[in-house]
Amino acid sequence: MKKVFFIIATIMLLISCADKKTIKGVTYRPYGLFNESTQKNDSIKYQVSGWAVVSGLVFSELFFIPTIYTFGFNLYEPVVLKSEGNELNGVVK
Repeated sequence: MKKVFFIIATIMLLISCADKKTIKGVTYRPYGLFNESTQKNDSIKYQVSGWAVVSGLVFSELFFIPTIYTFGFNLYEPVVLKSEGNELNGVVK
């Protein structure tokens, strides 16, 4: 049982972080609550990483350090340039 838990925990830690994304040849990093002022780019649309939220909540009672890292530095992942017309929610083209 301990091996199964260890394997599941390892897999969740590996897939839980928000991913970097290359848009038009430029790679953008994810950001979190602690590094928003240094990593967030105003010309990029970001979304909350679902895997990061799930892993942060699951590991919040077990491991405190991964939760701080996930919410502090890897919560929002880059999606698309705002200038591509995707920044308006609910608009039908």
